[in-house]
Amino acid sequence: MEVRHTTNPTDVKQYDTERLRQEFLIENLYKADEINMVYTHYDRMVVGGAYPVKETLTLDAGDTLKTEYFLERREIGFLSIGGPAVITVDGEAHELNKLDVLYVGKGKKEVKLASKDSSNPAKLYFCSALAHAEYPTRIMTMEEANPVHLGAQETSNERVIYKYIHADGIQSCQLMLGVTSLQRGSIWNTMPSHLHDRRMEAYLYFDMEEDTRIFHMMGEPSQTRHLVVANEQAIISPPWSIHSGVGTSNYTFCWSMAGENYTFTDMDVVQASELK
Repeated sequence: MEVRHTTNPTDVKQYDTERLRQEFLIENLYKADEINMVYTHYDRMVVGGAYPVKETLTLDAGDTLKTEYFLERREIGFLSIGGPAVITVDGEAHELNKLDVLYVGKGKKEVKLASKDSSNPAKLYFCSALAHAEYPTRIMTMEEANPVHLGAQETSNERVIYKYIHADGIQSCQLMLGVTSLQRGSIWNTMPSHLHDRRMEAYLYFDMEEDTRIFHMMGEPSQTRHLVVANEQAIISPPWSIHSGVGTSNYTFCWSMAGENYTFTDMDVVQASELK
């Protein structure tokens, strides 16, 4: 588990491309039969990827969390982005197809991750936040996530939003998680951009072709920067930063949040005319 500390917007103004990528881009989440994680001090979220090809992998707190087991004081949301997955929580197996989400609450001691078929291996993306209460383990399929169609072809942002873990969906302490899928011909996400200084956010970009890229916009509205992102790479977005993106083709991304409040609509909109 890699540990990354927080930065402040004054210092980030001086960062070059290499330093920006070092602080905010997670490049190598998926290696066969491994779980890879980043612990960020932004709201102490853990962002991770699991790629169980032939082995069954166990979610482990390691030495970083200083707890007996991973979910002793945490909750977690898993998103399936590959082949069918089997997640076993304290002996109970849950099967996930692509774009299904499993929430596991505080206090569950053993979490095992496996592929249903090694010839079509599972890939799991997960985000974990601190938790103060126990909520039940629950699975939600893509169809149950009440897809919302937004945007327009004329503005290149026709998209579908699936909300899984939030106040009106799977209940949690503070973790929120969903997926946005851009339609063919659309390339912009989260524009007009926004801030929510009460919560940090993490993005995973996926379902991209090998030669396509995302230009992820970040920074203060008056001091914007960008990161060039490839398929299945993730972004840590600080509370003081905008988070928008434009791709060389359409794509899908998972967004997750944790922090002060539990209000999905808590956003301070920044119009394009205000960006510099």
